[in-house]
Amino acid sequence: MGSNTPLIQFLHHELALSAAEIDVLLRHPELANAPLPMLLWQYGLISLQQLAQVFDWLEAQCDHAQSLIDAT
Repeated sequence: MGSNTPLIQFLHHELALSAAEIDVLLRHPELANAPLPMLLWQYGLISLQQLAQVFDWLEAQCDHAQSLIDAT
């Protein structure tokens, strides 16, 4: 899980994905370098609208991180 922990928490809380659904993708070593949001959509675990929500959330996380960097 590692660096995806905040993303996985978002998927659980906001999109109501189960740990089992996410775990299925995380267990496949051939998918290790693929972007998790795209895999969720490709495997039918989230809709296109939900994929957009995930990308919006990721963008907000990047903006927040950048603002923290700018403040230092």
